[in-house]
Amino acid sequence: MGRGRIEIKKIENINSRQVTFSKRRSGLLKKAKELAVLCDAQVGVIIFSTTGKLYEFASSRMEQILARYNKSRDSSEVATVENANQEELHSEVNALKDELEKLQLMHRRTMGKELEGLSFNELQELEHQLTEGILSVKDKKEKKLLEQLEKSRLQGQKVVLQNEALREQIEELRHHAGLSRENRLHGKKDSCITSSSIQEYIPDKEGNSDVSLHLGLSSVDHREKRKVPKMESNFKSPMVID
Repeated sequence: MGRGRIEIKKIENINSRQVTFSKRRSGLLKKAKELAVLCDAQVGVIIFSTTGKLYEFASSRMEQILARYNKSRDSSEVATVENANQEELHSEVNALKDELEKLQLMHRRTMGKELEGLSFNELQELEHQLTEGILSVKDKKEKKLLEQLEKSRLQGQKVVLQNEALREQIEELRHHAGLSRENRLHGKKDSCITSSSIQEYIPDKEGNSDVSLHLGLSSVDHREKRKVPKMESNFKSPMVID
C-alpha cells in the first residue's frame, strides 16, 4: 500500500514540524550534493531554521557561487530592462510612423491630391482649414510689411537727425572760419597804421623831422625857406671901392 499524498501547508505541531524539517533538510542537501557530482554543476544551498540556525552546502566556495549568482542576476535584470526599453522604443517608432503617414496624407490633401475617398463634410472641413491658413498667412505678411515700414521710417528719422547734426557742424565751422578771417584782416590794418605812424616820425638826412607835415608845411618848402636867407645875405654884402 503506497503512501498517501501529503498536503503542502504549515505543520502546526512543533515536534512534527521539527522532525519533518530534519528529514527533508538532509534529503535536500543530499540531492544537492548528488546533482553537483552527477552533472558537474555549481550548487549552493542555504537553509535557516525557525530557531535561526544556519545549514548550507556548496559544491565550491560559497562566496564564488554567491558572486556568480549576483552577477548573473544583474545581467538578467539589465537584459530585462533592455528588452523592455527596446519594446517601448519599437512601439514609439510605430506610433511615429503612423503619425508621419497621417501628416503626409494631410499635406497631399492640402495640395489638392488624393481627395477621392473624402466625404462632403470632410471636404468642407478641409476647405475651412485651408481658408483659415490663408488668412493667417495674409495676417503674418501684413505684420511683416508694417514692421519693415516702421523700420524704414525709423531709419529715415535717424538719417535726418544725422544730416541736421552735420549741417550744424558745417555752420559752426564756417562761423569760426569767418571770425578767423576777420581777425587776420583787422591785424593787417593795425600793422599798416602802425607802420605809417612810425614813418611820420622818422627824421630825414638833414636832421629835419616830418613834424612839419603836421604843421601844414612840406619838408621841401621848409628847406627852401631856410636856404633863401643865406643867398640874400651873400648878394647884399657891401663892396668897398678904394
